[in-house]
Amino acid sequence: MVVVWPVVEMVITSTHKISGLGIDFGSDGIGRYRKLFDDARLGPVMAWTVVWTVLVVTFTMVVSLALAQLYNQKFPGRRFTRWALIIPWASSVIVTSIGFRWMLDEVAGVLNRAMLDLGLIHSAENWTGDAAHAKPWLILVAVFVSLPFTTYTLLAGLQTVPGEVYEAARVDGAGKWQTYWRVTLPLLRPSFLVALVINLINVFNSFPVIWGMTQGGPNTDTSTSTVFMYILGQTDVGEAAAMSVVNFAVVIVMVLLFLKVSRWNEES
Repeated sequence: MVVVWPVVEMVITSTHKISGLGIDFGSDGIGRYRKLFDDARLGPVMAWTVVWTVLVVTFTMVVSLALAQLYNQKFPGRRFTRWALIIPWASSVIVTSIGFRWMLDEVAGVLNRAMLDLGLIHSAENWTGDAAHAKPWLILVAVFVSLPFTTYTLLAGLQTVPGEVYEAARVDGAGKWQTYWRVTLPLLRPSFLVALVINLINVFNSFPVIWGMTQGGPNTDTSTSTVFMYILGQTDVGEAAAMSVVNFAVVIVMVLLFLKVSRWNEES
């Protein structure tokens, strides 16, 4: 009921012409899909969605792998740093995004103030005022809020690797890098795949980071497909539902790929 019914309603809604005020003008067949795919904004939005998803997930996985490896070692203050990593995860993503937006504000932002005082810039920059400046910051914030879950998932995987395996590798004369590439990473693959797919789905569907910082603007230059869906819903609910169906189909493809990769992993 919680999952299937909303999906059915979403598909039905995508075949109706419904105004932004919720007035249903009746069935429109595939008219909303035609309108969606004829929208000149859809191509750039989908291209940015792919770039956004790939870059955020890639940076998140690489940094999280390094952090997990660090936190798997013993060092003074390890417990404190592990607790500190939870903060971006425990905080509301929309609150974090709005906080970064104010930090980057052209007039009152702390970043401009610090860079001006250090002589790094000669005048205040509007960091979220155009897509060229905003996109790198959006990626940075998305990675920041994605690190805790991914790091702890990989850390849990690292802690399941038996110590006897490392001992056997040392006896066989394997160096640190050989042990990491031939022992640690292969045994970490199940956790890595889980973290990778969940991040792909979460980042692809992410709404709070972009909406909290730029609201998809200027125009729709920083909108991903999820944000674009919300923007469409303000004027045409049927077209927004059509965009939802497209997003849903993409997520289903991701899940099917994950199942295929998981089967390959089990066979290996």
